Amino acid sequence: MEVVNHLLFGFQVVLQPINLFYCFLGVLVGTLIGVLPGIGPIGAMAILLPSTYHVEPVTGIILLAGIYYGAMYGGSTTSIMVNIPGEAASVVTCLDGYQMARQGRAGPALGISAMGSFIGGTFGLVLLMFLVNPLASFAMKFGPPEYVGIMLVGLCLVTYLAKGSMLKAVIMAVLGLILGCVGTDLVMGKLRFTLGLDQLSDGLGIVPMVMGLFGVSEVLLNLEKSSDVDVLSTKIKNLFPSWQDWKRSLKPIIRGSFLGFGLGILPGGGSIISSFASYTMEKKLSKNPEKFGHGAIEGVAGPETANNAATSGAFVPLLAFGIPPNVVIALLLGALLMHGVTPGPLFMTQHPKIFWGIIASMYLGNAMLLILNLPLIPMWVRLLKVPYRIMFPLIILFCLIGVYTIQNSIFDVIIMLVFSVIGYVMKKYEFEEAPLVLAFILGPMIENAFRQSLIISDGNLFVFFTRPISAVMVSAAILLFMLQGLTFFRRAREKVARGEGVD
Repeated sequence: MEVVNHLLFGFQVVLQPINLFYCFLGVLVGTLIGVLPGIGPIGAMAILLPSTYHVEPVTGIILLAGIYYGAMYGGSTTSIMVNIPGEAASVVTCLDGYQMARQGRAGPALGISAMGSFIGGTFGLVLLMFLVNPLASFAMKFGPPEYVGIMLVGLCLVTYLAKGSMLKAVIMAVLGLILGCVGTDLVMGKLRFTLGLDQLSDGLGIVPMVMGLFGVSEVLLNLEKSSDVDVLSTKIKNLFPSWQDWKRSLKPIIRGSFLGFGLGILPGGGSIISSFASYTMEKKLSKNPEKFGHGAIEGVAGPETANNAATSGAFVPLLAFGIPPNVVIALLLGALLMHGVTPGPLFMTQHPKIFWGIIASMYLGNAMLLILNLPLIPMWVRLLKVPYRIMFPLIILFCLIGVYTIQNSIFDVIIMLVFSVIGYVMKKYEFEEAPLVLAFILGPMIENAFRQSLIISDGNLFVFFTRPISAVMVSAAILLFMLQGLTFFRRAREKVARGEGVD
């Protein structure tokens, strides 16, 4: 009953006109970004991050969270209609969704995608409400050594689950840790890696960095591609799935809800892995696996449910421990830190307005998305025909204005442009940005917790192994790092044996 009272308080917060508007704006922009192939939720959140600087923390986070789970909804539209995933987590939806559209069943594919997304997102929110409090109570037992351990595990998992080369992911994580050291040493008071520039004494700003890495660099990369999108010309009808479609989709939706939420909690898990895992599971459990890839509605229902449940699960480590499990949540953490709000075990009691406002906004946002998505599908399809060359100048202009208005600083604009070039080169050579950004945010937190641990133990490094939780976490991080090394050297040896180059 107490949870219900807290949730009602959250609805009082989100139903304030400004918060309601930002919630609607977030899910609308998120859906639009999900529909348009290219920028994705990370780039959109990076671009709009400056707009949250001049509003209350709860209002800004409601906007950014809406973009996150809104993009999960919108990404399926292009996967089904164009065979191009609007968002990375919707790659799997292309396999069966586009085939359904070619068979004249675009309506049921889009309908079950929207319904599954709503069920998965709402189910994840219910679990989020009931899990965060016990986990926050457990996190109260954490001291600096335990936080060092759990953050090291998070970094190792992010690099271990990297989409491409593990070596490149490790390099990016190390670079992120170095960039996190730029500025004034909080313990010694000395400047580090500032290159003699006074503007860097407070460190690199998260906003110009991510806007450059994810926003402008993505625009530069998309300019190299053809702007012509071949939209499937088929009449969209029967958006509400038939009873037979529901019968085939119900179990995949239930399984996808549990699987997506569980994988969303894990560092490095997230929506992409959840959707792939759901598709693989459904194919293995199906009595007719040969139908997958040829228009099986289960191949749409399961992954789309899983990636939306994963978005809710990703909030658990942020709200309970103050640790981001993926780069999108890292941006939300950066937005909270910009406002002087630190999530963690005491977040629910110290900032109940923000905590329950976010939860309530996600319930409301999911309902908005269900109402928005189905009627607006024809409009999204027409929007796909707009050439990219018309949109990119507006995106870059918005980036420039957004970065400058945070501190009215030309230096921040220069930082954004520098990281735009860096991000472009990274994308060209297949270096992932996620390990870099996560390491950049977690680096200072790990450093402070590490130093506090040494102060507590009078400089004894064994403090990390004399406390049970930290001993398990640090040992797990070491094991993961060793496994990464062994896997890399095994693959390298196999490639050398075949006469190929090493990544």
